[in-house]
Amino acid sequence: MRIFLLLFLIFPLAELYVLIKVGSAIGALATILLLMLGGIAGVLLMRLAGFATAWRARERLARGELPEREMLQGMLMAIGGGLLFLPGFISDALALVILFPPTRKLLFGALTRRIEARAQRQRAFHEDMQARSGPQRPNVIEGEWERRDRDQ
Repeated sequence: MRIFLLLFLIFPLAELYVLIKVGSAIGALATILLLMLGGIAGVLLMRLAGFATAWRARERLARGELPEREMLQGMLMAIGGGLLFLPGFISDALALVILFPPTRKLLFGALTRRIEARAQRQRAFHEDMQARSGPQRPNVIEGEWERRDRDQ
């Protein structure tokens, strides 16, 4: 919950501070042009990344494989494009860090490890709950019966 406080309160204030400092250093018109250029680049990047990710995912699906790597790469590219689209220089710097291939590879590895660890925890929790509830038995009603024919 604290991360949302940081994102919604402190981050815009920091962006505004940097915008004012850059605007006073290079001028208002140049700052606005840089922000517009960043927004256009972000939109174009999101479109290109979306098409490229969809194409690679379709190829993997055609081979009968799951496109989990392509989906995560596409998600990182979309986050980078979205950060470029946001007005501000801090978000543009974060976007460039995400979009730079070596750092994106590091982020991809960290994200993959985190997803695998979370899946392991959920699997362990599920198996623990099954062990606590005992072995699963089908619904069986035990009893005795005897056959009585009408003839006898």
